[in-house]
Parts: sequence; structure tokens; C-alpha cells
Amino acid sequence: MANILVINAGSSSTKISRFAAETLAPETPVEAGWEADIKWDGDATEITFQQADGSASSSRGVVNADREALLREIISQASAVPPSPSLPGKGSEGETIAVVGHRVVHGGARYEEPTLVTPDVEAAIASLAPEAPAHNQAALQGMRVVREVMGDVPQVAVFDTAFHRTMPEAAIVYPGPYAWYEQGIRRFGFHGISHQYAAQQAARMLGRDLAGLDLITCHLGSGASLAAVHHGASVDTTMGFTPLDGIMMAERSGAVDPGILLHLLRQPGATVNALERALEHESGLRGVSGISGDMRIIEQRAREGDARAKLAFDVYIHRLRAGIGQMLAALGRVDAIVFTGGVGEHSAPVRAAACQAFACIGAQIDHAANEAANGDADLSPPGAAVRVLVVRARENWAIARACRNFIPSPS
Repeated sequence: MANILVINAGSSSTKISRFAAETLAPETPVEAGWEADIKWDGDATEITFQQADGSASSSRGVVNADREALLREIISQASAVPPSPSLPGKGSEGETIAVVGHRVVHGGARYEEPTLVTPDVEAAIASLAPEAPAHNQAALQGMRVVREVMGDVPQVAVFDTAFHRTMPEAAIVYPGPYAWYEQGIRRFGFHGISHQYAAQQAARMLGRDLAGLDLITCHLGSGASLAAVHHGASVDTTMGFTPLDGIMMAERSGAVDPGILLHLLRQPGATVNALERALEHESGLRGVSGISGDMRIIEQRAREGDARAKLAFDVYIHRLRAGIGQMLAALGRVDAIVFTGGVGEHSAPVRAAACQAFACIGAQIDHAANEAANGDADLSPPGAAVRVLVVRARENWAIARACRNFIPSPS
């Protein structure tokens, strides 16, 4: 049986999933046969292993983990044949990994489709790493480890930027000197794999043809962005040249007045590296609250009366509403607002507060349905002009689907 291994290297986690290729034919998403979810958090790392049916799951903590060594161990276990008792979820007799798919956050202007990894492709991904430093290098590390562990198995890069290649020129050009655009400084957009899947799944949930829908998709996780999806194509998004742009995130600032950055760089002792660290890791929910970038903790502390946590939540909602308004303006109308990602899927207060401002256009939430939502759900009461949906993020399934055409033909 041919299997597809997916490595989704994010800024704060890496999710490795194995799918049986034969289960990926239907449009209906399926669970991975085996999955390892690695949470990178400073010196401590938490790994959770899960079988599709839930019959076998385990977790373990690692202190002072060598990231590459840990990836090598887990990828080796995921691809091993026959099974071994040393780690849950090992391969079984007759199973092989036919292709490995990687989520690559930044593909620049060059890549519009899933692409077989070659030395030239790796070099292009590396050249874009300065614009997505927390992501592209992690993807390259995964490719390198797969090559060490699995030899010449085909590897495929699936690009987050590809979905946004349909944005019109007016949406991608920055209002600076035109020479910037000629140098490749433009808006790219990110989270495209998630936005595309959320739009497709929303159409299925609504029983409508995606080609006739206007959707605002809200990927709210550690990183966060919105997209305006017109008839299945991205026409605007909140992130731009880098994943730092757009709405407020867990630890990233999102859009700020560029004059602030100039002001800070003029201060005695200021460095670009220190400013980058502040924008990437000391801002967002963590920066405003002074507590955490985890929305669950922010909500709890706000309920307990912590003023900074309440402020962080309020700023997050203000920026999120502004982003939704921007996407609405790009579309001119909307059929549904779709929430996905860790915060989008699990925070009923965020969904309710975000949509409250859009009751004027008919976006309504049934509060009982909102509180009870678990997985894909329609949160709107009957007759609502604009539906509010929750779609469970399934980036790894979407990546696996994109890799099916790269499975080598039997010799």
C-alpha cells in the first residue's frame, strides 16, 4: 500500500502525518492513519502521537531537544517497516512511503503549483527564507532530514503563497516607489493551503458551488490571516510581503505604522535583529498582555479581571474586525464568514465578538451553536443572510491530496 507522508513545519509546531493514498480519492476529508504533533516551546518540546481511530495515542516531553535530531527520529519511525514497539504509529508490513509532501510557507512569485523538490527548488526556497525566517528554513530542514532517512523518495513542495497568485495587481502592489515592485517587493499572502481548503469545505457545507460564492476565510492560529475568496479565487488577503503583516497574532505584531519602526531604529543601541525579535516574538497577544500568546490563557485571565489580558483580547478583536471589513470591501458582498485554525475553531468568544460588528450585513450567530461547536459547524440561525461557519483546519490532508499525482507509477 502506498502512503504519503506530510511534514507541516510551522513557526511554533511541526505536524507529521501519514495518509494511505487510496483513501484520498474522495473529496470528503479523511483522518491521517498516523500523526505526530510536535510543539516547539523554548527548551521544552511536547510530542503527541495519534492513530486515526484513536485506539493508540501517547505523548512525551523532551527537554533541550535538538530539533533536527528529533525530526530524524520521528521521520524514521513514521517511515519504518515493519512495525516496532519503540514508538506508536509505526508502518506495517507491505506499507511504503511513496512520496513526502512539505508545506512551504513562502514560494514567492515563481511557484503556482505543487512542485517536485530539486536542488534548484530548494535554492529558491532558501532565497526566500529572509522573508519567512520562522518557516522556510524549517521546511528545508525537513527536506534535508527526509533525504537522510529515506534516500531518493520523491519530495513535493506545496506552497502557501500559491493560492494568492490570483490577486489583482492593485492588491499586490505597495504604494511605495514602483522600483520596489520591480525588485520583487510586493504582497504575496500566506496560509493559502488553509484558506483554499476552508473555502472548498465551506461550499460543501453550504451545498453550493464554490464558483458562485463570495467568502471571507479567517485562519486564526499562532499566525493569523484573512482572505477574500471570490468564486474560489483569492482576491485579497491581510498578510503581505512577509507573514508579519496583517492582523494581530499570538506573538507577531501584524501591521504597524512604519514610522514606528523608523523611530525605534533611530534609538541609541537599536539593531535590526532586536527589532525583528520584538516584532516576531514579543508582540501580539503576548506583547500586549505581558502574559502569553495563547488565546485560551488570555480569555481566562480576562475573565478573572486581568486588565492587560482584557486589553489584548480587545485589540485582537478590533484588528480582526478591521481585517474582515477590508476583505468585505474587496468582495463587495459576502455569503459566509468562515473561521478556521486553532483560535478560529476553538474560541467561541472570538467568533462572537468578531461577528457582532457585522450583524448590519446579516452575519448572525446562534450562541448555543457557537458554544457547542466542535469541528465543522454552521453557527448561523435559519434565514441568516450571511452564514458564519467553523471549518476544522486540515492542511495536511490538503497537502497529501496535492501530492497524489507525484506518486511514481509501478514499474
